[in-house]
Amino acid sequence: MDLLIRKKNEVYLKIEAEPHIKMELSEFFTFEVESAKYMQRQRRYKGWDGKVRLFSPATGEIYCGLIDYLTDWVKEKGYHYSYLESEYFGHPKEVNHLITPEAVVQFVRALKLPAGLKVRDYQYSAIYECLRYNRRLLLSPTASGKSLMIYSLVRFHVNVKRNVLIIVPTTSLVEQMYKDFTEYGWMTSKHCHKIYAGEEKYTDHDVVISTWQSIYKEPRKWFNRFDVVIGDEAHLFKAKSLTRIMSKLHGCKYRYGFTGTLDGAECNQLILEGVFGRCSKVIKTHELMKKGHVAKLKVKILLLKHEEQIFEGYQDEMTYLCEHEPRNRFIKNLAIDLKGNTLVLFNYVERHGMPLYELLNSSTDRPVHFVYGGVDVEDREHIRQLTENETNSIIVASYGTFSTGINIKRLHNLVFASPSKSRVRNLQSIGRVLRQSKGKVEATLYDIADDISTDKGNNYTLNHLVERLKIYNEEEFNYEIIDVKIKND
Repeated sequence: MDLLIRKKNEVYLKIEAEPHIKMELSEFFTFEVESAKYMQRQRRYKGWDGKVRLFSPATGEIYCGLIDYLTDWVKEKGYHYSYLESEYFGHPKEVNHLITPEAVVQFVRALKLPAGLKVRDYQYSAIYECLRYNRRLLLSPTASGKSLMIYSLVRFHVNVKRNVLIIVPTTSLVEQMYKDFTEYGWMTSKHCHKIYAGEEKYTDHDVVISTWQSIYKEPRKWFNRFDVVIGDEAHLFKAKSLTRIMSKLHGCKYRYGFTGTLDGAECNQLILEGVFGRCSKVIKTHELMKKGHVAKLKVKILLLKHEEQIFEGYQDEMTYLCEHEPRNRFIKNLAIDLKGNTLVLFNYVERHGMPLYELLNSSTDRPVHFVYGGVDVEDREHIRQLTENETNSIIVASYGTFSTGINIKRLHNLVFASPSKSRVRNLQSIGRVLRQSKGKVEATLYDIADDISTDKGNNYTLNHLVERLKIYNEEEFNYEIIDVKIKND
């Protein structure tokens, strides 16, 4: 036998093989980090070769969640392998044969969810897959009902006396998850404990909902009580902090990660799959639209034609756009003229967000709200509730605070006031406007792009638009490009 595979614990597999096979494995599971050349300039990265290695030839260890990639590689190479069952941790590739699709449907129905809340077929399938295989990274877009899937998994495990740790990236998501569980009809105060800045970390509750920032420095013994870990918006976790947490959960068999989108980097995906399990696509946004589960999306790309100008670097162009008064007036007039609740997203708080807010607030009688990292959770929730009860609010918000985790069903319009090429950020932001509400069946994205190109080539932000167009095409969004002439003052 060329390779023997067993569980060291619930984090790592242990591989026994000849040294040359281990070196081949190490090469296969080694990846160059795209941004390494920039990171290596920082003191803490000095001496690093810019590569991430997911298999260690010295220890023979690899993340449990990569077992399918491991065995696929072994078969492709023509090697032979065998599993060794651990007395304590069991088989490396455990399957719960007692879990059936029919049993999952019966269980979820027994939860007695609120009347009018219909569980969708793909949600049943996702819950089944998680319970059947113990580990999964579920790729499911915004408004696909992730919180209901998480809730069903939590209820299943609590019913069999397992302790659950739910990890989210922001305080807002802690509160949102707690609120969702309550709305599903559970006695949340009895079963769930929230942890974020300043909150008590020790509890006897069955379920802990925490930001990763609040717990990643806790000692291993703190994590020992948990049998189940669920990571929501898993793509937003810092890689080292995520692996640090997941490695401390060495006895935690049941691991589920949820994310709306991945950034396309193979290494990042494999790290997430390594700690949670194999990635499974639940459903795509355009399929949700076809089925009528989310609002239909129209994308209007407003291509602002500027006078030719050459910039020394990216930040110079950003400064030009943030301070460009005709551009800001255009955004102001657009937001004021749009009917329905409108979300305007920006990148830079002081340079762009604050001036936009002041410009809008002084130009309209409509309610205008300003949200950024400095606004506390209670105030964000207050703004969210106000907007749910209004139809003409304007929210000026940073991408960082509003692209993830804030659920406002009555959002009709979304404005990209700042350019971005990030797949994750763009899709997460679009997700904010897709939720349905009474009387809302359609939503519109106004993607503001800037053509400042010269005969020497495209400007930076025009290239960003090219990247966004790739995303729109991949996701099968309908879009139109509208040219708008804009002059310098």
